[in-house]
Amino acid sequence: MRYLLSVLLLAIALPAAAQQVPQSAAQIQLSFAPLVREAAPAVVNIYAKVIRRGRSSPFQDDPFFGRFFDGFGADRPRVQNSLGSGVILSEDGIVVSNQHVVGNATDIRGVLADRREFGAEVLLADAESDLAILKLKGAEELPYLNLRSSDGLEVGELVLAIGNPFGVGQTVSSGIVSGLARSGAAAGAGRGYFIQTDAPINPGNSGGALIDMAGRLIGINTSILTRSGGSNGIGFAIPADLVAAFMAQAQEGRRSFARPWAGIAGQALDAEIAEAFGLDRPGGVVVSQLHDLSPFARAGLRPGDVIVAFDGHPINSPPEMMYRMSVVGLDQMASVRYLRQRRPFETTVTMSIAPDVPPRDDRILARRQVLQGMVVARVNPAVIAEFDLPLDASGVVIVDPDRLGRRVGLQRGDVIETINDRQMAHPDDVARIFSETARRYVVTVLRGDRRIVVQFRV
Repeated sequence: MRYLLSVLLLAIALPAAAQQVPQSAAQIQLSFAPLVREAAPAVVNIYAKVIRRGRSSPFQDDPFFGRFFDGFGADRPRVQNSLGSGVILSEDGIVVSNQHVVGNATDIRGVLADRREFGAEVLLADAESDLAILKLKGAEELPYLNLRSSDGLEVGELVLAIGNPFGVGQTVSSGIVSGLARSGAAAGAGRGYFIQTDAPINPGNSGGALIDMAGRLIGINTSILTRSGGSNGIGFAIPADLVAAFMAQAQEGRRSFARPWAGIAGQALDAEIAEAFGLDRPGGVVVSQLHDLSPFARAGLRPGDVIVAFDGHPINSPPEMMYRMSVVGLDQMASVRYLRQRRPFETTVTMSIAPDVPPRDDRILARRQVLQGMVVARVNPAVIAEFDLPLDASGVVIVDPDRLGRRVGLQRGDVIETINDRQMAHPDDVARIFSETARRYVVTVLRGDRRIVVQFRV
């Protein structure tokens, strides 16, 4: 009786709009159990097996001696198992999970809460967003979760995280949405735009569900920010709107996620930059560079413009704008509001993939050529997007260095500028010079923001 009186006094002390007075013992004992009972069957445990080949050495784990024994020992296949979670999105067994859970797996199994097991295949996967869409083979009439648009989320909303942490079995943890529009903060394979939650997320929760109090999916748990390896109350989830975009492309038959291309280099405005632009507060993305074929350039934007809103949503960072573009989807129009010399403007931009213009003209170096087997291609917007190259990159990119290229120090994504002081503009230029007789080669490549010189003899 004393406990009931205390609860009633507390309820009366709170504003009526924020708290209702419990009318019965059942209301005092309210729990998440009915919600979990409805949502948990739609969360599956994912077991993935990857077979990797490698050489075993007694020093392979030693930080110093390991490098001296690289390649030592027999080449043996090793089985690597990964454990994670997934969420059923349709009754015929479409499941979303993290790419780092199922990437490169040779055998994937989905185990439901009722212990039924299904083999699974990857329909679409993307390492940058760390999302994968799977299909449970032979599944039908399965429980599934409905998606809720992440744009309506507010900090402070109650949420539940459902997954399989540490492989102990399906587990539920509760918390709140503790932050929105987090970019560049998560520790994991994905990069971009996240929902932050304090609901405990641990290894094995990856790919699991973050749901609201109506049982709708608002995000896919993907990573944590931690120093100890366990949950410290800062977890990150990929918003449901991006999940919907992935599901739509998987249903179209795409095997990889095609994201719209901006063709823009820019940076978020901090207080100092905002003051220089005459703004009263930080916000927006200042355009520092545009590719000639950028859809934003065709829509009239120029370097120095400040993008403040995209598709009706405020923009505060480049990752946030890329997220908004991906959510809008290909071949769709989006409004863009921007400032030019402190004056507001608005235009529309068509979302499209990076154009393969001029043709990339992939070329495999032939047997009689130096570095035979290496694959090179001409740099164009599609190649710039694929390899995350600078917008002003030009020349020839290494698609695959192959064994001989790696041996001399070349890497995938290196842009070949010159070979023996001769400019490389087309894959045929590389093939031609490697067909000539020479005893020494000096190759200048652009690797990220560094210029590197690779020298070798034949």
